Amino acid sequence: MTVPGGLPGTDHIHNDGCVSLGAALRVVIAEDSGLLRELLVRLLTEHGMVVCGQASSLPELLATVAADPPDLVVSDIRMPPTFRDEGIEAAAQIRARHPATGLLILTHYPEAAYAVRLLEIADRAVGYIVKDRVQDTARFLEAARRVAAGETVIDSQVVQEMFHRPRPADPLDRLAPSERRILALIAEGHSNSAIATRLSYSVKTVEKRVTSIGQALGLPSVEDDGRSDVNLRVLAVLAYLRQTPR
Repeated sequence: MTVPGGLPGTDHIHNDGCVSLGAALRVVIAEDSGLLRELLVRLLTEHGMVVCGQASSLPELLATVAADPPDLVVSDIRMPPTFRDEGIEAAAQIRARHPATGLLILTHYPEAAYAVRLLEIADRAVGYIVKDRVQDTARFLEAARRVAAGETVIDSQVVQEMFHRPRPADPLDRLAPSERRILALIAEGHSNSAIATRLSYSVKTVEKRVTSIGQALGLPSVEDDGRSDVNLRVLAVLAYLRQTPR
């Protein structure tokens, strides 16, 4: 695992336990592995974030966030006391009590069922990525900053693996290959403009195909029931994820 070198001499530790480089983004890290937790602290602080709390279990995480809600929580999906789905449970409770806090969940295995549950809990400022991304500093930091900024980020490995699994007949069979590719990029959290750049389309073309995807999946239009574009994009991703065998 590649982590930048030691902290520069200008760093300092506050009396409240926050490690700071003077940046605005405040992060709580929940990870039961002391070594990985320490590496995450060093990685985030060296890139201008403030680690204002650390936890190694679900109760400790909830207490830490309640005492001083951060901008972002980076949490392992499995922690004490049961090592099952504490990260998802924490996400549900934190989003209910502190809706402004972003949630970035780390997992060893890209399980679609957990991604579905996470998106059902939150349709913004949420992310689900594999732990291997921590080794790719740029990609991990990008995911953290995007989630803190209110975006939804699903690991590309999760999306691509689901695309290659055998699937029963479902509404997604109505999508053209180009629409399925756009849906995959939506699931990864890319905006229409980013998708247009990636696929060498015009933004207008992407918008039309996103509309077609929504129609094929039977989703309401943006004008219906006060739905926002962000909300509809999450509904489209959920429609895809729910078709994945658990």
